[in-house]
Amino acid sequence: MSQLFCSFHALESKGLLHFSLNQQQVGGNRGVPTSYMANHSVLRISSCKANSEILDGEAYKYYADGEWKKSSSGKLVPIINPTTRKVHYKVQACTQEEVNKVMETAKIAQKSWAKTPLWKRAELLHKAASILKEYKTPIAESLVKEIAKPAKDAVTEVVRSGDLVSYCAEEGVRILGEGKFLVSDSFPGNDRTKYCLTSKIPLGVVLAIPPFNYPVNLAVSKIAPALIAGNSLVLKPPTQGAVSCLHMVHCFHLAGFPKGLISCVTGKGSEIGDFLTMHPGVSCISFTGGDTGIAISKKAGMIPLQMELGGKDACIVLEDADLDLVAANIIKGGFSYSGQRCTAVKVVLVMESVADALVEKVNKRVAKLTVGPPEENSDITPVVSESSANFIEGLVVDAKQKGATFCQEYKRDGNLIWPLLLDNVRPDMRIAWEEPFGPVLPVIRITSVEEGIHHCNASNFGLQGCVFTKDINKAILIGDAMETGTVQINSAPARGPDHFPFQGIKDSGIGSQGITNSINMMTKIKTTVINLPTPSYSMG
Repeated sequence: MSQLFCSFHALESKGLLHFSLNQQQVGGNRGVPTSYMANHSVLRISSCKANSEILDGEAYKYYADGEWKKSSSGKLVPIINPTTRKVHYKVQACTQEEVNKVMETAKIAQKSWAKTPLWKRAELLHKAASILKEYKTPIAESLVKEIAKPAKDAVTEVVRSGDLVSYCAEEGVRILGEGKFLVSDSFPGNDRTKYCLTSKIPLGVVLAIPPFNYPVNLAVSKIAPALIAGNSLVLKPPTQGAVSCLHMVHCFHLAGFPKGLISCVTGKGSEIGDFLTMHPGVSCISFTGGDTGIAISKKAGMIPLQMELGGKDACIVLEDADLDLVAANIIKGGFSYSGQRCTAVKVVLVMESVADALVEKVNKRVAKLTVGPPEENSDITPVVSESSANFIEGLVVDAKQKGATFCQEYKRDGNLIWPLLLDNVRPDMRIAWEEPFGPVLPVIRITSVEEGIHHCNASNFGLQGCVFTKDINKAILIGDAMETGTVQINSAPARGPDHFPFQGIKDSGIGSQGITNSINMMTKIKTTVINLPTPSYSMG
C-alpha cells in the first residue's frame, strides 16, 4: 500500500482540491496479492482525477444517473466558510424537474439492484469503504472549510464512516440472508396444512437527508443500510456540508455502483426540500436535523420514517459521583465540536451538596480549552453560521438578564463563541430548555433526584441522558425513570459505536437507528404461504 500514493493540496483562494500522483518503485509488496495491488494502484490513480470530474470551474456538480452534471437552472448556492465568513464553495441549485429525473432513474435502477446477489452488494460496499478511507484527506479538508470541524476530528469522521460502511456490508449479509419458517399448527385450532416463509425485501427509493454537523458519517449511516438492503438512494445534503457529501458520493461512484442507483442533488431546501420529501417516488425518508423533521413527518404520507431531531440531553450528578470523571465528561460531552452535537450534554443537573466542587473542577478544564480556527485543531471553533451564533447569544443574554452566574466572560468574535459555563440557572431561563447547539452549558442545582428526573422529563426532547453515581442500583432506577431513548451511566451521551441502537422519543425523533435497526427499517416483510391439501408432519 506504500508503493503508490496521492498527495492532496488545497488551493485556499478557490476552495479547490488538486491532486498529484507520486509513484515509487512497485514491488516488494510484502505478501499482498498482486491482484489487490493492481486494483488499488488503479484506485489511487483514478482518485487523483476527482476534481476534474466533479468540478465545473469553481462550482461543484451534482450527481445523477452515474454522471456529474451542471444544473439547468444556471444558479449556484454559495457555501460560507464559518471561520472567514466568506464564500468558500459553490454547488448547483438543482431544479424540481431535475429531481423528477433523479427519482425516475432511481426507481429503474432499484429494480435491477434488488436482483443483484447479496454478496455482490456487500462486495461493492467494501470497495466503497476502502476508497472512502483513501479519500480521507480531501473530504476532511472540506469538513474543515464548510463546517469548521477541527482537522483531526474531520479525519476521524471519514475513517469512522468507512468502518461503518464495511460493518454494514457484513451485518447486511447476516440479516438479509436469513428468513423465517412458520407452520400453521403452532396456533390453536389449526392443523399443519400451511407453511409460511418470510423474508426481507427492499422498500424502493430511500431519501437520505443528513445534517451539517456530521454530513459524511450521518450520510453513510443512511446510504449503506439502504444499499445493502436492495434500495436505491437519493441524497439531499445540507448546504453546509454539501461539498463533503459530494466527495463522499464520488467514492461510491469510483466503487462502480450501477448508474442511477445513487444520486446526490444539491440546492436550497426552500426550492426542492418539500418537493423531495413529498415526492411520490420516495419510499422511505431517513432524516437527521432539527424542527424541519416534524414538518416533514406531517407531509410525508404513509411511508416509513427514520428521524433524529435533536435533544436537550441532561446530565444528572449525584452526591457520590466521581467528580473528576464527571468534569471530564462534561467537557467532552458539552464542548467537543463547540457543542454542535445532538448528543452533547445540554444541561447539568447536579445535587446542591456537590455543585460548588463540580463547577470549580469544570471551570479549571474550561480554562484549558483552546479557541481558534479548525485548521489549528482548536477545541472550540466557529459555530456553523452567523444565525446560529446570534441564536446562542440570545440565550446567553436572556440568562444574563434573569440572574445566571457567568463562570467565564461571554466573548464572541463573528461566529466564534468562547466556551461558557452558566451556573445557578433556573427553569424560567430559555437556556434551561432550548438547545443552544453551541459552547454554552447551563448548570441547574437540584435538591433531590426526583427534581432532576422531573426536569429531564419535562423537556419536549428525549434523545439521551446520563447519570453519574457509584451506586449502580440508583443508576438503573434513575435511568429507567428518564424519558429518553438512551441513558448513559457514568459517561457523556454519545451516538456510537455506530452499531448500537440510537433513537429518541417525543420531539427527538421517530424510529431507531444503528446499523442493524436501519437495515431492518429500510426493508419490509414479504410472506409466502404454501397451502397443503392434507396436514404434513416432519418425521411423522
